[in-house]
Amino acid sequence: MGDVVQMHFSTPDYVIFALLLVASTCIGLFYALSGGRQRTTQEFLLADRSMSCLPVSLSLLATFQSAVAILGVPSEIYTYGTQYWFLGVSYFLGLLVPAHVFIPVFYRLRLTSAYEYLELRFNKTVRIMGTVTFIFQMVIYMGVVLYAPALALNAVTGFDLWGAVLAMGLVCTLYTTLGGLKAVIWTDVFQTIVMFAGQLAVIIVGAHQAGGMGEVWRKAINGSRIASLDLNPDPTERHTFWTLGAGGVFLMLALYGVNQAQVQRYLSSRTEREAVMSCYVVFPCQQVVLCLGCLMGLVMFARYGEDSPLDKGYVKTNDQMVLYFVMDVFRDLPGLPGLFVACLFSGALSTISSAFNSLATVTMEDLIKPYCPAMTEAKATLLSKGLAFAYGLVCLAMAYTASHMGSVLQAALSIFGMVGGPLLGLFCLGMFFPWANSTGAIVGLVAGLVMAFWIGIGHFVSRMAVPTTLPPIINGTAMPLPSNMTTAVMTTAVMTTLITLITAKPKPTGVQALYNLSYLWYSAHNSTTVVIVGLIVSLLTGPMKEKDLTPGTVYPVLGNLLFFLPECYREILYCVTPMPQKPKAIDTHPYQMARKESNGVSHPKEEEKTEETEREKDEDEETATPQPSCRLAHTLQETAL
Repeated sequence: MGDVVQMHFSTPDYVIFALLLVASTCIGLFYALSGGRQRTTQEFLLADRSMSCLPVSLSLLATFQSAVAILGVPSEIYTYGTQYWFLGVSYFLGLLVPAHVFIPVFYRLRLTSAYEYLELRFNKTVRIMGTVTFIFQMVIYMGVVLYAPALALNAVTGFDLWGAVLAMGLVCTLYTTLGGLKAVIWTDVFQTIVMFAGQLAVIIVGAHQAGGMGEVWRKAINGSRIASLDLNPDPTERHTFWTLGAGGVFLMLALYGVNQAQVQRYLSSRTEREAVMSCYVVFPCQQVVLCLGCLMGLVMFARYGEDSPLDKGYVKTNDQMVLYFVMDVFRDLPGLPGLFVACLFSGALSTISSAFNSLATVTMEDLIKPYCPAMTEAKATLLSKGLAFAYGLVCLAMAYTASHMGSVLQAALSIFGMVGGPLLGLFCLGMFFPWANSTGAIVGLVAGLVMAFWIGIGHFVSRMAVPTTLPPIINGTAMPLPSNMTTAVMTTAVMTTLITLITAKPKPTGVQALYNLSYLWYSAHNSTTVVIVGLIVSLLTGPMKEKDLTPGTVYPVLGNLLFFLPECYREILYCVTPMPQKPKAIDTHPYQMARKESNGVSHPKEEEKTEETEREKDEDEETATPQPSCRLAHTLQETAL
């Protein structure tokens, strides 16, 4: 293999890259000097809950579309074919469930941090555990997501590695600290447009040079890169329809349902309806982004065929292959390589700016404010800005740490997925199972995290131990030339069978099968572990009483699924409306419920009791006599909330 081939940027490329940084900084300065000038925590952390549907949806998309994905998806399609496209199937449930379950619950509780919900549902200990887990997840991830694309760019183009890392990290820290969530969301909108432009430019120019999209498609079919529907149910298979379509749902729920970076965008919306609509708008955008990544991979295959730059030694890793392809396609078109690099680092900027803002939010709301209730609004806002700036510096430090990780870099990237599953399980345990208690939540979360790291690290170690060469008997044997065609066919068939038998991996069993679980099933497996362990421990330690539940924290999924059971059995299973301890609690509770604004249902209720509770309300008003707490709770739940 030869040395890595480097292609260099021209002056227009550097200019376009610089314009991205300048434009992002200007957006931050604009929101720092306009409007309320980020003088309150509501404005700095939640954009005054004033954002409309379109910018929120594009920001949701930009946060999801990191630089790692921009480099990884085309490489995946080039190497393995279009099977990965079936991940788009998971977007249906992966966005419908957050839109109609998680958003109504979070929005009507008027939260700032998603982990406030855990204290309302369980207790402060569960809230702190969830917050610390999220901080650990994001601090590890944000440094890697900044360093990895800069390393690939440096290897292929000679672009200064630490110059790129410092420029992106400092600019992102600047506009996040100055402009707050409004600046983050509107820079995400700008960066999303740049991402679309960069990918489209590569596809259009690359397809034109390959002879048109028809020729690209023909070569992809001939090269077996257009995958058919693989219905293999084996969970150890890396990519099948079930792995992508079903396992991907849990991955999407962990990202779009309970991740603070996304929840914060929902909560910044003007109304609950706008928040729900942002999920609907982001759905087609995600499909477009997925198709662009697939098309780029197919165009890359049409250009190189089976002789990949990786096999020829022009690059050392798969993520460098996409950048090499871009530089090769745009070799004689100055400025366009700079556009794609701007596209690439737009993905990095949008991801890490979301990380800064969400980390500042959870640190302020979950770890500082509860212990400093007398803090003034001005001090709280200033401290929030200081936290955003501090996390920016931590990101640069983590990028430096990532540069010394070596082979552990991939494991660090996997941590994001490993931790997301247990957090999803924790929220599902509280939201869907009324009898789950705080002890069950704590033990379940710990069990889920242990399981996640056991499988993730075990998979990484087992992969490192797998030999990558054929046994010597095959590698070192020179086959005699066949004397005729029949002998040639027979010899080829025998050798193919022999090689297959020797090199084929035996089907893993026991613990090894767990280590070989497809990464797309991690979230499903780990979140299920949290729910099952949490429920068992809750039942053993005494399930939570219905009267102890905070109203609005449980979604009536069991009530809806078990509608055919008699009411007495549903009451035993807590499938009825959770009731507040006192009617006054709704008015005096620090987390007041928002008024019902859309057709979603955030608080549990039985549809068939609607007319009855309305009549009870009228009777209460006419007689003005005290009613039993059960009846009054139903009335309040249906009307006041």
